[in-house]
Amino acid sequence: MRQFPLETLRVAPGRLVEWRLRSPDARQAPDGGPGSARRASSNQDKHFTSAEQSRGSDDQVASWVAVTFELSGPLDRTALEAALLAFVRRHEVLRCAFQRLAGDLSCASYPPENLALDTAELGEFTTTEAVRSFLADRFRATIDTLGWPLFTMGAVVRDASSTVYLAFDHIVCDGVSMPNVVHDIARAYTAALDGREPELPPTGSYLDFADTQRRRFLALTAEDAGLDHWRAYTERAGAFFPPFPLDLGVEPGRMYPIVNEACTLLDAAGAAAFDQVCRDAGGKPFMGVMAALARSLREAGGPEVYRALMPVSERGDGPWRHAVGWFVNTMPIEFPVTPGTDLPELMAHVKAAFTELIRHVEVPFVRAWELLAPEHFAAPAWPYPVNFFSYIDMRRCPGADHHEVWRPTTHVWSSRANGACLWFQRDDEGLHMNVIHVDTPQARRTMTGLEQILSRTVLEISGTVVARRPSVSTLATLGTLRQQAGVAPVGAAR
Repeated sequence: MRQFPLETLRVAPGRLVEWRLRSPDARQAPDGGPGSARRASSNQDKHFTSAEQSRGSDDQVASWVAVTFELSGPLDRTALEAALLAFVRRHEVLRCAFQRLAGDLSCASYPPENLALDTAELGEFTTTEAVRSFLADRFRATIDTLGWPLFTMGAVVRDASSTVYLAFDHIVCDGVSMPNVVHDIARAYTAALDGREPELPPTGSYLDFADTQRRRFLALTAEDAGLDHWRAYTERAGAFFPPFPLDLGVEPGRMYPIVNEACTLLDAAGAAAFDQVCRDAGGKPFMGVMAALARSLREAGGPEVYRALMPVSERGDGPWRHAVGWFVNTMPIEFPVTPGTDLPELMAHVKAAFTELIRHVEVPFVRAWELLAPEHFAAPAWPYPVNFFSYIDMRRCPGADHHEVWRPTTHVWSSRANGACLWFQRDDEGLHMNVIHVDTPQARRTMTGLEQILSRTVLEISGTVVARRPSVSTLATLGTLRQQAGVAPVGAAR
């Protein structure tokens, strides 16, 4: 299961059909009636507030996460509709509505038994390009953080197969939710074809998780010991947010259109070799990817201390493992990456930094931001380009058993940006990278050069190729980056 731009998805043309959750009757109250609303999570509150603040501006903040998967054979629409409705009823966050209560964001869910789907025939599309363009425009037009419902569902129907798609506003899901989406719908659809109820593992409600988290940390103060990790990091780094260490050509306080790109860094054999090298060096594969990125950034002119924000899953192995929701905390991580450091030593630095991170992972990132960087908190986005690293091993997610047959893919979109976000995915086909960065000439040069260096670095670590000097094109790009950073040219004596 890979994450890459929707615009590069190869989906065969066909007839588009959508199913939209029917708006509740105006007389129908969410579960429990007045006074029963639960507090939104810190992530949701900040996301919703940013959408409110930016509504109508040129820098409107919006983002969605989408998943597509394939159904072979003629589509049984009755079975698919039953599966989609069962999926929405199973996950409470998908049928909730947000509202402001005394200034705080709360949400309440509509009763599952009263919900239904409305069907819309969108017409025949004769080319792959037409389907992709329509879906991208459709998601941006129909998914609204301040509206309802907060997702859209549909299918590209053909005689012998269909491509099913679902796209969600980020406020109701995270990247790990997408394998859960495929898992639930795959099982429900298969069961509906056989005329039986699906067998699904129990799942908790994200609304319960969010409410508990929000109430727990409302009384937190800037002096609380739970913020020691953030405070110590900020003192060493000189800022709450770790800056992206290379030039992206952005102006302070300005948001930009995005470039969304993806590539495969290692094939299946190379990724397996890379994983083993990382384990032999005393770490885990994600630590090896972070070490490779840190080394590549330094080689491109970055500092000898790697600093980044790293999303960490809050799901655990309990009922949240199978839930749809935004179960992500974001933490700072830093470690030295000095020239000449061999992989075992660098891996030890990454492992120690991650171990320290996990010791302080309970405090929500947004709450830490609010308390320790209040001068930036009122802004709808991060104050400047931030270094962001994410890694997901898709083989360990629920629904991995459906990946070969259903061929799911995930897609992330953001309306505007001021920096670069790097997501890495490991699946049965290899190690992949998806990057969203600002669309400036300098950022395009910088990110192209970084991708070339990183590709070479992971290949060398995996042993797939013998360590060698970069190509002429890579040398030229790298030389430009290092010159901009004020460091010695490639090949110069140190």
